[in-house]
Amino acid sequence: MNPTTSTSSLKCVVVTPEKAVLDVKAEFIVLPLYDGEFGVLPGHAPLVGRLGPGELRVKQGEKTLAYFVDGGFAQVRANVVTVLTPRAIEAKDVAPIPSQQMLADALAMPADTPRQRELRDAAIASARARIRISEKYT
Repeated sequence: MNPTTSTSSLKCVVVTPEKAVLDVKAEFIVLPLYDGEFGVLPGHAPLVGRLGPGELRVKQGEKTLAYFVDGGFAQVRANVVTVLTPRAIEAKDVAPIPSQQMLADALAMPADTPRQRELRDAAIASARARIRISEKYT
């Protein structure tokens, strides 16, 4: 084991194309993988996973930080969880009305070709995740 790496805590780094959103220590992290939630504790084996739109939770003692992430990738390595996502919004800042409008817009998207269906389905999943988070935190 690397003596500079503690097995009692994790580091969570969240990066979007615009900025580093989060860089904190954590006890436990829940990632929204495309096929379900995935929990990470200190000492977890290395992993690379594809994220789906959903809620990222970072537990720090009695406090839990929550973010909406809009897909991307996560890497777990040496007690560092790195999240690369096109969008990360603190859960308390996800507003219900715009999220509902995003869902309406997504449902109205054309779906005549396989690519259009793929884009529409991704937009619907993202909007529904935003709505769930807005209902939970606002």
